[in-house]
Amino acid sequence: MDAYLGAITTGDETWLNQKFVHTAEPFKDNGDGTGAYALYKILYDAVAQGLIEEDYTTTDWEGCKGMINNGEIGAMVLGSWAIAQMKAAGENPDDIGYMPFPITVGGQQYTTAGPDYCFGINVNATDDNKAAAMTFVKFMVEESGWCDFEGGYPISKTAPTSFVFDGVNVVTNVTALTGEEDIMNEMNAESELSFNAGGDAKIQAIVEAAATGSQSFEDIMADWTAKWNAAQEELGVEVSY
Repeated sequence: MDAYLGAITTGDETWLNQKFVHTAEPFKDNGDGTGAYALYKILYDAVAQGLIEEDYTTTDWEGCKGMINNGEIGAMVLGSWAIAQMKAAGENPDDIGYMPFPITVGGQQYTTAGPDYCFGINVNATDDNKAAAMTFVKFMVEESGWCDFEGGYPISKTAPTSFVFDGVNVVTNVTALTGEEDIMNEMNAESELSFNAGGDAKIQAIVEAAATGSQSFEDIMADWTAKWNAAQEELGVEVSY
């Protein structure tokens, strides 16, 4: 779920890496279905309403591909790289669709595009090998169609693609301000919330609380806010928003 923080839920490309750490109440209810509160509430509500699998403590990656292809799973939260795998897992490839995360900001929907695996060229290679490598990379990026086949959003505007989100703004979460590159890591460690840093424990806690009714969503968000504010104070992070 952390992957959808930022521009997708706020419409602001600077929020995640520049404003988040300086925000006093990043988990408050904005009242309009946006922001971090709305993002994690979707998960909490889905669990509380019994819309997930009965066993939420285990996973079966290979098995789930055939299940969604055959209609045994209604929806999954995945990157576009998974589309080809889901289509190939059964006899119903045309039943597999893809949609942006269901949050609207001011009447607009947003999705982020980011790199997967990358090509590298050895700086110590001979000039001939460098030229050959550049030719290969240029072909793969601009002509091969590989990115499209794998469900990716091509980096080249001239590359062939069938991946289109009509009416959806494709954005990128911009990097941290100069001199603040480490603050998010420090806040994650101090608060123990670990956003975009393997923070599965807090996600599992939401699922368990919703499934058992042991804690309300509002109480969870209040707890996160307290931890966030304590981390800001401990680290001397200026609160500007």
